[in-house]
Amino acid sequence: MTKPFSQACENNKGPILEHLNSALKNVKTVLEVGSGTGQHSVFFAEKLPYLQWHTSDRVINHEGIRLWHSEVNLANLHAPIELDLNQPWPIEKVDAIYTANTFHIVSWLLVERFFDGVKRHLNDEGIVCIYGPFKYKGEYTSQSNQEFCAFLTERDPLSGIRDFEAVLLLAKQAGLSLMSDHAMPANNQLLVFKRQ
Repeated sequence: MTKPFSQACENNKGPILEHLNSALKNVKTVLEVGSGTGQHSVFFAEKLPYLQWHTSDRVINHEGIRLWHSEVNLANLHAPIELDLNQPWPIEKVDAIYTANTFHIVSWLLVERFFDGVKRHLNDEGIVCIYGPFKYKGEYTSQSNQEFCAFLTERDPLSGIRDFEAVLLLAKQAGLSLMSDHAMPANNQLLVFKRQ
């Protein structure tokens, strides 16, 4: 198998790291939901060596993640676990949960189930970081995001760029408070929540 590669991951990992440095400074264990190619996990585990970085995804993506992991020797980087948002999460508790570019790919039902998982598996005062594009008050933040959403929904009617306010409501129902909403390159956002 050829090692998977995402140019978007390469482009956004540096800007995301700047905020993770602050958001995750007081945590020890992080679960990455939807590790995709595995690029983010290698980069963040290397740059944030005090964190135990646990990767997860559907089994179909595990081989690619392992190929990325095989090129580094990081004691704090953990092999992917099978995590399907349709199923119970095979973990105990973690201090933080990170996910990037997932909410607009999965269905809204699975976004709701993501927060169900947060409710069950995030420690008290835990942190949730969510990266990706959002709409605000029903409006896209750019023309390119509107076009991207049209592409997504044509491919899969259950996908699409989510409304920030709807995500915020789910987060509140899971016991989370919004700590920050960072504008990121390429018309994305990084939402940081804390469990109170």
